[in-house]
Amino acid sequence: MSDRMASLAVRSYGWLGLMAYPLSKPWLAYRAAKGKEDRTRSNERFGYASRERPAGPLLWIHAASVGETMAVIPLMRELRRRDIHVLLTTGTLTSAEIAQNRLGDSVIHQYVPLDFSPAVRRFLDYWQPDAAIGVESEIWPTTLAELHQRQIPQILVNARMSDRSFNRWHRHKTVAEALFGKLALVIAQSDVDGQNFRDLGCWPVQVSGNIKADSEAPPCDEAVLAQYRSQIDKRKSWAAISTFDGEESIAAMVHRALKAHTGLLTILVPRHPERGDEVEAMLKEKGLVVARRTRNDPITDETDVFLGDTIGEMGLYLRLTELAFVGRSLTAEGGQNPMEPAMLGCAVLSGPNVSNFRESYQQLVRKGSARVVRDAEMLAKAVHFLLSNDLARTKMIDAGLETTQEMRGALAATIKGLEAYVSPLSVKAKLEPRSAVTN
Repeated sequence: MSDRMASLAVRSYGWLGLMAYPLSKPWLAYRAAKGKEDRTRSNERFGYASRERPAGPLLWIHAASVGETMAVIPLMRELRRRDIHVLLTTGTLTSAEIAQNRLGDSVIHQYVPLDFSPAVRRFLDYWQPDAAIGVESEIWPTTLAELHQRQIPQILVNARMSDRSFNRWHRHKTVAEALFGKLALVIAQSDVDGQNFRDLGCWPVQVSGNIKADSEAPPCDEAVLAQYRSQIDKRKSWAAISTFDGEESIAAMVHRALKAHTGLLTILVPRHPERGDEVEAMLKEKGLVVARRTRNDPITDETDVFLGDTIGEMGLYLRLTELAFVGRSLTAEGGQNPMEPAMLGCAVLSGPNVSNFRESYQQLVRKGSARVVRDAEMLAKAVHFLLSNDLARTKMIDAGLETTQEMRGALAATIKGLEAYVSPLSVKAKLEPRSAVTN
């Protein structure tokens, strides 16, 4: 494809967006009815601000969902320490709640505007960010073009690109270069990710490691933890976390296969808590007794599955066990973050589809703190072996704690890579008054 055709393809995306723009309100209303949008803040998705813009330098950080939001919390705290205002946009209700719980009013939260030129322009006209930072793999053509036109640098941190995404972009390499070439800087998770971005036209590209290794361990309410530990007592337990459709039924199968031998308690944490009713119905159909966290159900001797259907309590669920299967890896693709269970003292199991966390899993597997299972039968055997073999489980736990400690340092490397953009803003912040700007 020629450069002219690539430019036409990018412009065509914008034209299609303008045609689809009138349909966005009904679409958002449908999502709100499904519990996937905040109806009271829907105007933010069209670029209308619900908060006042403070005076002084402001960095816009976009973190699509929970994982990305958690990953950049330490970075946002560092920016605030330097008196730089942070505007955080996210795309999900869960990530918005996490941001409020973990950051409060120290940053400004808005829902990300739809990638249509009217919404993006309205958003940028109001907030006037000095720079924009995307997290991991968020590339929105209209937003990228608008930022480039306004000479606002866009940076991608903790950047990753799965093999599937790279192959898809590479088939349309000229279009990819027209888009990715607009990025001012890419700070990638791994050498492989870095090379993928270079091959698609990004420059400069640095490699930092995965900043999720520098994230704080997810917190929990100590009183609630003590209560559930008392209820579980000496029962053996394992957790299936961040599960997607199909993986909950696999966890149920594992539980039924092992319950008679171990008196097992299964802790099941779906990736999307709003699926709690659906998951509970499936478990009950299989004859399992369910205790739900949202109902504050006690865990009794008869409880088969403790269903963790709440937001922001992964720290609680992982502290109730020493063995965790990480989902989106057997019946879905991409994987989920294995470092949280590893840093909280869990041996880690996963399916083979972990391209989004390839480097992290490679290090954990190489050090002996994670094992990959091919299917449900292999998962059941691994759970049974590790719950029955204290020495093997303890070795994996110790290896995980050591490995996650060794993987730290990505945050410092990321901040160093951002210094050319951050330092001038920090100086500017000290020289400018801090009263609010009216627009």
